[in-house]
Amino acid sequence: MLFGKVAGTVVSTRKAESLEGLKLLIVRNVDVTGEVGKGYVVAADSVGAGLGEVVLYATGSSARQTDVTNGKPVDAVIMGIVDTWDVDDKTVYTK
Repeated sequence: MLFGKVAGTVVSTRKAESLEGLKLLIVRNVDVTGEVGKGYVVAADSVGAGLGEVVLYATGSSARQTDVTNGKPVDAVIMGIVDTWDVDDKTVYTK
């Protein structure tokens, strides 16, 4: 699992039939210190995440293991919305 921040949405009116109904979001990478990085992914949203939220996402074959993405051609999925995280007894992020 990786940390990310939802930075935008993707609208695709023409896509594989199996992707119909999936909400696609642009997720920027976030490191363990809470800093937003340069990399990003387009991820299927399985939890109802919104713009600006910090999320947990998975890539690769793990992305196809949620109820929403099972058997679908996705390479990234948002599977959690982060409320808080701590590192070395310090709170790095609180929603």
